[in-house]
Amino acid sequence: MTGHINLQLGWPSPAIFPSAQVLEGASNVLSSPEKAATALVYGPDAGYAPLRESIANWLSSIYSRDHAITPDRVCITNGASGNLDNILARFTEPGYTRNIWMIEPSYFLACPIFLDNGFEGRLRGVPEDDEGLDTQFLRNALEESERNATQQVPLVKKAPRYEKLYKHIIYAVPTFSNPSGKTMSLRRRHELIRLAREFDALVVTDDVYDVLRWPQEEDADISRLGDVPPRIVDADRFLDGGPKDKWGNAMSNGSFSKIIAPGIRVGWAEATPALSLALSTVGATRSGGCPTQISASFVHEMLDSGSLQKYLNETVIPTFRKRFYGMMKAIDQRLVPLGFEVSVGKPYERAPPPTNGLTNGHSNGDQSIPPEAGGYFTYLTLPMDQSGKGAELAAQALKDFDLKFAFGDMFKVHGDDSCAERAAKGFGKGIRLSWAWHTTDEIIEGIERLAQLIERERKRGV
Repeated sequence: MTGHINLQLGWPSPAIFPSAQVLEGASNVLSSPEKAATALVYGPDAGYAPLRESIANWLSSIYSRDHAITPDRVCITNGASGNLDNILARFTEPGYTRNIWMIEPSYFLACPIFLDNGFEGRLRGVPEDDEGLDTQFLRNALEESERNATQQVPLVKKAPRYEKLYKHIIYAVPTFSNPSGKTMSLRRRHELIRLAREFDALVVTDDVYDVLRWPQEEDADISRLGDVPPRIVDADRFLDGGPKDKWGNAMSNGSFSKIIAPGIRVGWAEATPALSLALSTVGATRSGGCPTQISASFVHEMLDSGSLQKYLNETVIPTFRKRFYGMMKAIDQRLVPLGFEVSVGKPYERAPPPTNGLTNGHSNGDQSIPPEAGGYFTYLTLPMDQSGKGAELAAQALKDFDLKFAFGDMFKVHGDDSCAERAAKGFGKGIRLSWAWHTTDEIIEGIERLAQLIERERKRGV
């Protein structure tokens, strides 16, 4: 097989885009004078009202069947990245907001969003272990940050519209993380919320991969998977009596980019009603209305008719599942013998302490629940003799094998020297591979090219 293979690209492949479902949704809207009139105006600040309701119902069916999510907790956005920018504009002020805490290895393209909002020199990495984010490390770092804080009150954002500013922002991808592929344990999710409440932090989580789930083992029954892990925002909703105030300490950043198509440009934020309402009042939205009004109306039609869930169940998940198994088999056959190791942490454990409504569905000892995989990515550690050569190997792979992959140093937190030191000892020795873009055969070919690269380097004595 010839041609370029890009195992770095975290995009869904066009071959599985739901063009027919989007067209049906668009036709339902634009052929109806009433719906078209609603969809083609600027749109309300909080977003297309029918979509807010259908998202609330959809999320309730996934995460909170016994405690329905209400539409006033939902604000429509133009995607997770755009919404992250709005969160910073509305709820932070550099200086008063001490630091941005980013799980490491981190989604590196989030760093420029924080920098553009004035946080140069204030980004800090928080390492993860096999359970996800290291909450003890974070506690120690938060305490140190508070001891060293010099700005105790906002200096610029003093108007009544900025009723709430947070002293810290914590950014993470708790489930099937990008890039590490890890899923944060329930214990760590609870600890993170308690830390956020104690230190006046807003935990912002990109919950964009949660529904893309299947058994880790190919012969396991997908119908026997456990419940979707509760989000950090779910922990804030129920843990220890619920949010400490009307604002809460968590926001779920959702997007249809990974499960419909990136060009749809529709996402959502979920938090307390007060926080979601305030988010909808950023200046650009007040001036221009909902940032994705007409696309939002199409997505509502897909959710409301059930065509989106059917598409996920019958097309996206089976396709990604097949590609995942193909990649894992190829890794086991060609890369593991060369010294690579898969490094995606512990399987998620389903044994919660009592949480006043935050349920997890199954006991830890229930062996009928198969370990699960999902999302877009897996993370591998390089063989010991190639350790620390990720960037060099990636360059050689592209030049000589027409193969692209992401390497560990890409995922450092910008400007944090201690993160760079930890990368050199840990995650910097790894690579990230995606199964989302290419076919199974192309993925297997990509793994073969990577194996050939390592074999060639060893023959050269490099």
